[in-house]
Amino acid sequence: MKIENLTPMLRTKDLQGSVDFYTQILGFECKALSEEWGWASLSRDGVTIMLALPNAHKPFKKPSFTGSLYLRCDDVDAVRKRVKDRAKVCYPIEDFDYGMREFAIYDNNGYLLQFGQEIA
Repeated sequence: MKIENLTPMLRTKDLQGSVDFYTQILGFECKALSEEWGWASLSRDGVTIMLALPNAHKPFKKPSFTGSLYLRCDDVDAVRKRVKDRAKVCYPIEDFDYGMREFAIYDNNGYLLQFGQEIA
């Protein structure tokens, strides 16, 4: 068995607002959007994220996720500059002892997005 990739599916009550956040603030491209299905697929640099409205399969009061989405990038300072005034910051950019330069923001639903770059 070979796992080919991992695509997070984030639930939201505001599909269009979430599409707007990821496309306008983070530079993703909306590859597919179906209001009928309550679903969207977004991509950037080989990374795909899907968004979906709540459905009958699982109760949904509000977005929740106990972890974070960690996005490795080649210029974390450029990403931070792009988003710092456009999203709620969880923690500012910092160099960590484990060899990563990172910062984190929350998306429009409250999901935690961490951005990191290996320190040379």
